[in-house]
This record gives sequence, C-alpha cells and structure tokens, in this order.
Amino acid sequence: MRDPLAEPSDLIRSVSRALRVLESVGRAPKGLTVKQIARRCELTVATTYHLVRTLAYEGYVIRREDGTYIVGLEIADRYRELVTAFRGPPPVGDCLRRAAGETGYSHFLGRFVGGQVAITATAEGHRSPHLEDLVPGFDEGAHATALGKALLATLTPDQRLRYLREYGMRPFTTATLTSGDAFEADLAAGDRRGMQLELGQFRQGVACAAVLVAPDKDMERRLVLACALPASEMMTSARVVRAKLLTVARSVADAVAADT
Repeated sequence: MRDPLAEPSDLIRSVSRALRVLESVGRAPKGLTVKQIARRCELTVATTYHLVRTLAYEGYVIRREDGTYIVGLEIADRYRELVTAFRGPPPVGDCLRRAAGETGYSHFLGRFVGGQVAITATAEGHRSPHLEDLVPGFDEGAHATALGKALLATLTPDQRLRYLREYGMRPFTTATLTSGDAFEADLAAGDRRGMQLELGQFRQGVACAAVLVAPDKDMERRLVLACALPASEMMTSARVVRAKLLTVARSVADAVAADT
C-alpha cells in the first residue's frame, strides 16, 4: 500500500501508471485484457491501451492470441540482476553452497533493503523442506522467521514497534507470534540463546535459526545468516545448529570484508 503522504511533488504520472499496470498483470498469471487492467488500475481504457503497448514494446508484458497480457521475459532479466546485486561477492555464495552441502540444510542471507527485512541470497539443502517463498527479494513475515527476528533484534524497541505496526504481524500458522509483547520476549530469549529461533511460526513443521553476521551502525549494512530444517531436528540439535551457523557466519563475514 502506497502512502499518499509520501508522494513526491515531482511524481511522473505516466511512469507510476505503467508500474501499476505491470503490477496488476503480474498478479494475474492467467492474463488480463486491457479492459480488465484498466478497471483494476482505475484508468481509462485509452490510457491503459497506450501503457500496455509501450510495456509490450519494451518486453515487460506479452500479448497472447486471446488478447490477454502476461508478464514478459524482461521481468526475469531484471530479477536475475537483482539476485546478482543482492548476493554480493562470489565467495559469499560459495560459503552458502558449501554450508548447504555439508549440513543438508538450506541457508539464507538477509539484510535491510530500503528499511525492510529481505532475503538476499539462498542455497538450498536436500534435507530442508522446500520453502518456495524464501527466495532473494522475499520481504514479508519478518516477525515469523528467524532471519527477520535476527535483523529486527538489532533495532531499538521503538524502531521495532514502528516496523511491526507498518508491516503487521500476519499469522502464517497457529504458532506465529502476533503480539508485540510476545515478540519482544521471544527476541530476548534469542539473545540469551545466542541465536534467534522459530519453530513452525512461518511454516508448519519447519524450523529456522539465525545469527548476526555483520553488525553495523548503518542498518542497511547489517547482515544475518539463517538456516531452515525440519522442526523435529531443531528440537534435538539446536546447539549443533548454532555452532555450525556461527562457523559459517565467520566465513561469510571474512568474504564480505575481503571484498571491501
């Protein structure tokens, strides 16, 4: 939801409308007609037609034979560029893949991007449940993931409160924490443990653990490492998971430092 109070005085309406069209098409995997796009974006059919034709020319949408539009391949190119920018230097990716291979657990890196918690790199492990949502760019559910908790734990209580108010505390499962007091208590327990943890709070039967890789005064430079595994294994192996995460975190920190 865009904040109307944050709208810049020099907003270019045509660009804004084109992006709204692109978002609408992206949310409709079966495709949309020009009239459907116009209705969803609250635009005239004539304006929508011009915007869609421009987006199609640039490759961001594709017109199918039935007259509907779907997202174009240029979107995939932009996503690959995003993943490359997020991932960081090649040795960081090597660290994640090595950790995933040795433990069998999927590993994730995350940081604040534009003030919002986001996953920036992943390496999938064969022993972890597949989590199709957790890909680079995923920026939801910070309160329900260990990665999100580890980053939010670096904020002041007031900053956390503002974050949770803005992005909400959606109940992904019955175990998801949905109150500020419960969340603060959970973070405090994670600080004592030396590792933020969640058991079935994001996905039933799945656990996630996370540690801080790189603290920094600049919140956008703070980096955390997380791994996902079956909740039953976390119950019996938390100390081992923490020790391995800390080892990988040091390797990642070294790789990042060597690139600066």
